[in-house]
Amino acid sequence: VRIRIGYVLDQKPDRRGDVPFSDVDGGNIGASGCQCRCDVRSVPDPHLQKLIVGCEHIEKSGWRALHGEMFMPDGTKTCSMRVDLVPIGEIPPPVKREASAVLRSVYDADVTIAPDQDLPADAYDSGRDQYHAEPFIEIAADVTRGEKAIGLTTADLYYRRRNYVFGLAYLDGRSCVVSTNRLSTSSDGGFSRRSAEDVFTDRLRKEVIHEAGHMLGLDHCENNRCAMSFSPTVQEVDRKEETLCGSCQREVF
Repeated sequence: VRIRIGYVLDQKPDRRGDVPFSDVDGGNIGASGCQCRCDVRSVPDPHLQKLIVGCEHIEKSGWRALHGEMFMPDGTKTCSMRVDLVPIGEIPPPVKREASAVLRSVYDADVTIAPDQDLPADAYDSGRDQYHAEPFIEIAADVTRGEKAIGLTTADLYYRRRNYVFGLAYLDGRSCVVSTNRLSTSSDGGFSRRSAEDVFTDRLRKEVIHEAGHMLGLDHCENNRCAMSFSPTVQEVDRKEETLCGSCQREVF
């Protein structure tokens, strides 16, 4: 195992050959894996009929002028992939819509909503009142028929010695998970005057971009405004942008 500040990179492949990569902060080792038996057919989701397309912050002309050439123009995108969003536990429709919208906006992804999955009982640690994150990745991988899968959950997740995680992904792998549990604080600490709902939505979209980037092979970025920068707390999440920096875009697109 090779340890770096801000994340854990495990060189030992899992059973599918993926290399585990975590977006972590605090925690303990615990919880066993799970076996998922479910309906694996991906179906259109009626909530996506009201899909919000595009990233409003990127579209504003003043934003691009402020940041100069740090972010590449949207027109350079050529990446296209099929992504299944896999709800694990009960997921509010707006969370599905926003996750789908940002995947379409940033990665030009073809997004489908998979059937809802139960929370993995074997992953629950009663002493911590949290779920181990890795089984959620396995559920997403087992369900998907697409190229990539993103598990969405409201469960509070942890990984190894980390107190909690916003998300967990296999680097250059097929699946990941994003938890909304700790993104739902009431404000962004005075960083802006946005409503709590807007702050939550921005955090969700950034974490979806982040974990999807890991599945596409992107490591953590040293540019703290890039969505791929390491964000151990919501304060760091609030300060980064809702897109990839030029260097990360060139790697993906």
